[in-house]
Amino acid sequence: MVYDYIIVGGGSAGCVLANRLSEDPTITVLLVEAGGPDTSMLFRMPAGFAKMTKGVASWGWSTVPQKHLNGRVIWYTQAKVIGGGSSINAQLYTRGNAKDYDAWETEAGCADWSYRCVLPYFKRAEDNQRLVNDYHGYGGPLGVSYPVNPPPISFAFLRAAQEAGIPFNDDFNGAVQDGIGHYQLTTRNAERSSTASAYLNPVRSRKNLTVRLNTPTLKILVENRRAVGVEVGVSGRVETLRAKREVVLCSGAIGSPRLLQLSGIGPADALAAAGVSVVHDLPGVGANLQDHLDLYAICECTGDHTYDRVAQPHRTAWAGLQYLLFKTGPVTSTLFETGGFWYADKEARSPDIQFHLGLGSGIEAGVAAMRNPGVTLNSAFLRPRSRGTVRLANADPAAAPLIDPNYWSDPYDRKCALKGLQMARDILSRPALKPFVLAERLPGDGIRSEEDLLQYAYRSCKTDHHPVGTCAMGSGENAVTTPDLKVRGMDGLRVVDASVMPFVPSCNTNAPTIMVAEKASDAILGRKPLPAAVS
Repeated sequence: MVYDYIIVGGGSAGCVLANRLSEDPTITVLLVEAGGPDTSMLFRMPAGFAKMTKGVASWGWSTVPQKHLNGRVIWYTQAKVIGGGSSINAQLYTRGNAKDYDAWETEAGCADWSYRCVLPYFKRAEDNQRLVNDYHGYGGPLGVSYPVNPPPISFAFLRAAQEAGIPFNDDFNGAVQDGIGHYQLTTRNAERSSTASAYLNPVRSRKNLTVRLNTPTLKILVENRRAVGVEVGVSGRVETLRAKREVVLCSGAIGSPRLLQLSGIGPADALAAAGVSVVHDLPGVGANLQDHLDLYAICECTGDHTYDRVAQPHRTAWAGLQYLLFKTGPVTSTLFETGGFWYADKEARSPDIQFHLGLGSGIEAGVAAMRNPGVTLNSAFLRPRSRGTVRLANADPAAAPLIDPNYWSDPYDRKCALKGLQMARDILSRPALKPFVLAERLPGDGIRSEEDLLQYAYRSCKTDHHPVGTCAMGSGENAVTTPDLKVRGMDGLRVVDASVMPFVPSCNTNAPTIMVAEKASDAILGRKPLPAAVS
């Protein structure tokens, strides 16, 4: 089969491109996704997120032992379902700080990726249910709303954070990122708004768009330094699909460098070590991996203030019935609806710590249940200096990649992360939360020294699921893609996903990934970029 464009990966970016490229009825587009459909109700229910990071609809990968975390191996959820991360994440709609994108332009050499240039694409994507101003718009595909009915403990947390000196902020995506508040969410009418539901499903009937699920891509086909198609695996056999114009790789910060390397595109020494013949020596592929490492404190509540007991069978049934009949109740919660941005390093250019209030204990981490329900406060250091890699274990497309975020290889990251954890503990101990919080259980009152806190962090830390940077765009010698996201030294091949971000944004990465795809669609189709926002 021959198509104009083949999009490899139906995740947050791939679904956006499938929509935008197929708007032209003269262009044929194929979207290839290794995962299956998002038909389970868990993908629709906002609270379904709690089931997702434990392996549902994911590849089942883990990191290599982290030498700066006492050898910890960390579960590393990467989505394997249509919609990708947008189908299984906690639905937080955060864009980061304006200075993040200005750094892409000034420090990485990514022309036209400043905040003024990307803001119009955030707005084009957005269908905000409440806000219309210089920073927000409505009428776009992506539903954006505020939490339906936050429980009282969420408001007590807001007061406690203000007691700790963090100001209230009702829009982290507006003029100022600093502060504490309720997050905006990628939900619409109490349902998840993934890129599958928002971008792809409304256009699935287009005659020029073909979507193939459960179809893993094995290799990019290259002829004379030009990508001409892909090989996919179908029922134990290999099928060749050809692209007349471009192959667009949208497989994420782990999947995209993995497929490039399986295709012989990457650092020659790493390819040789994996037994892959070199097609194009491109040293930056799989390098520059950045991610947010998460630490957390957990308190036992004085009563039924969070959602832990909803896990009891009769309560689960009632919550599901509430949701199906009335779109109310615990299932409408994304479980991490409240939080904010503040400073570990007081000299930082912008907030470098992000808080997520978890309405339960061990929603992700599997922490043992307490006598009473619990509440979790996650903290993540947002601008790590550590850099890691994604490499092949061998030439087998079915083999898991070697994921090495190299967490805390720079001591500055550890220092700031521990400061963020101390800030989280301080907030949870404030007077505003006294009616709701009985006692801290993790790290626990016995953990006070820096060494004890460090050992606790080694035992409990986890990824925030925000990997970026492994096919970074820019003008430097290690850049993999140009600012228009073409793979350097190749024709007919682009990468459009979080892997092209030269620096991780100071936020959750789903909204920035959607923005990247929106902007890339104009470049691919040869359209003029949207006018930059007025500063």
